[in-house]
Amino acid sequence: MNQKTQRLATIRKIIRSELVGSQEELITRLAECGIEITQSTLSRDLKFMNVAKVPHKNKGYIYVLPNTTQHDVNVSSNISDNITSLTFSGNLGVLKTKAGYASAISVPIDNLDCPNILGTIAGDNTVLIILREDANRGQVIESLMRIFPMLGNVI
Repeated sequence: MNQKTQRLATIRKIIRSELVGSQEELITRLAECGIEITQSTLSRDLKFMNVAKVPHKNKGYIYVLPNTTQHDVNVSSNISDNITSLTFSGNLGVLKTKAGYASAISVPIDNLDCPNILGTIAGDNTVLIILREDANRGQVIESLMRIFPMLGNVI
């Protein structure tokens, strides 16, 4: 196994098994595993691996790997307090958030097992939810409310 492959595998293992909230924390854990890495290399690796940061109930923000299920990450219960509206037009849903929360809110939506949702695109305060052509909006709302219970207060 080459050095980069081994490093990426170790990063995945650490992120899957621990609640890591910062690059410094991850660099320290990698050093404990015998892997010396610079912050810039780690940053490139995290981007290459599509690692995201999501809110966590007890730790603030933590790193998660793509396709981490909702059961694997305990999303902060107050994250849905940062959703301000949800509207639909055709096969698009527009979820508005407070400034800076769209990306963190889009990750659990992308990882949600909802056949009606193809994916999301997040900006600073807006998440574009792309629905299948024949999507049932009621089922989409139900799925979203499973991860964001307070969503019912804004729709």
